[in-house]
Amino acid sequence: MILESTQSVSRLFKADSLSWVMAALIAFVVANVLAYSGRYLAGDRNQGRHRRGVLLLGGCVLCMAFADHLLVLLASWMAANLLLVRLMIHKDDWAAARNSGRLALKSFGLGFLLLGGGFWLLAASTGTAGVREIAASAVDSPRATAGLVLIALAAMIQSAAWPFHRWLTSSLNSPTPVSALMHAGLVNGGGFLLVRFAPLYLARPALLQAIFLAGVVAAVVGTFWKLLQADVKRMLACSTMGQMGFMLMQCGMGLFAPAVSHLCWHGLFKAYLFLGAGSAVHEKRRPASVVGRPPAGALIACLAGVLGAAAFTRASGIGLGLSDTSCIMAALAFLAASQVAWGMLAEPLAGHRAVLAPLAGLASGGLYGLSVRVVEMALATGTAVGPQPLEALHLAGFGVIVLIWLGMNLGLATRLQSATAWKRLYVAALNASQPDPRTITATRTAYRY
Repeated sequence: MILESTQSVSRLFKADSLSWVMAALIAFVVANVLAYSGRYLAGDRNQGRHRRGVLLLGGCVLCMAFADHLLVLLASWMAANLLLVRLMIHKDDWAAARNSGRLALKSFGLGFLLLGGGFWLLAASTGTAGVREIAASAVDSPRATAGLVLIALAAMIQSAAWPFHRWLTSSLNSPTPVSALMHAGLVNGGGFLLVRFAPLYLARPALLQAIFLAGVVAAVVGTFWKLLQADVKRMLACSTMGQMGFMLMQCGMGLFAPAVSHLCWHGLFKAYLFLGAGSAVHEKRRPASVVGRPPAGALIACLAGVLGAAAFTRASGIGLGLSDTSCIMAALAFLAASQVAWGMLAEPLAGHRAVLAPLAGLASGGLYGLSVRVVEMALATGTAVGPQPLEALHLAGFGVIVLIWLGMNLGLATRLQSATAWKRLYVAALNASQPDPRTITATRTAYRY
């Protein structure tokens, strides 16, 4: 009897390296959220319910990570989202919170239907409901491709990629620990789905290109919207949208190990930012007119970017093929490392900064590359990295990001402030980034303590 039960469980759940990576991430985030909640919700009458909800949500995400049956994965996916909605609302008599929960529930419901349809099509095409069996199969049929399209759409909804972002940007009235859990854990579910079925996506270059394009749009829109926000939590929500876009770009380039590494780093950093958001009130910044960078700083930042890109390429083991998408990954490492150095080179340009900035770029690129190498070694062979042939779409998408990056660092926005077109773009983007009006508390009396 015990042996039969064990065999039944083994057919439903199976551990692999991806499961352990995601389990470690969610367990760490849940532990920190619970510790923070003990102080943040001290005296709240719903504190016990909140604690139970966080534990149950963590359990559902763990089931999702280890699930080896489509129905188990689908059930744990929806259960986790339902628990998240319950945690988001927190106070049932707060109309804005209820509306946030309803909006998230509608989005998650659509994602559930798309995911269920995608799973059904894959199961019908392969003749099995085993998650890893399907991922390892070489099925090539229009029905399986349609199933993967539905799964990709469900992943975009879960990761709040544009145009499915509204549920995330309208969830700002959630308690801060819930926001940390949401942004550091649940939005990563979209990336987990894509990586879980990575072998099937690698066999469909056209579908990967579509995911890459969706990632570029989400990265550009989310990053631009982040720069317009005055509210800390709204800025972090737009930042999450942009970072999930970069994750989709990496998946679309066939670089699934960097995508998993990006999910982990983003989850940890975003949890830290949300749980430390209160300190932003006391942060002291220099006036914008005082902050500047000498021309020599640009050269030093570029040097740091070159060192960071070289360290990333060396440490990650991805290589630098100029004919495939690995070169774009190295170029993104260049942008990230040079940005780290650029932030250290404010005037006056002291000698120690000129030395430390390139070293910081080198260290950041090497550390990120090392994390990618660790993930690549952990994931199954053929799943972690499959650079795609370099196409015009990849170059165009990366070119847009480079132009925006240059505009930000050269102060283009300041120079265009008087232009009518820029003012219209600014207002349109600011309006588009606002949460649903029904999720905003317009008057203090509308919230009951």
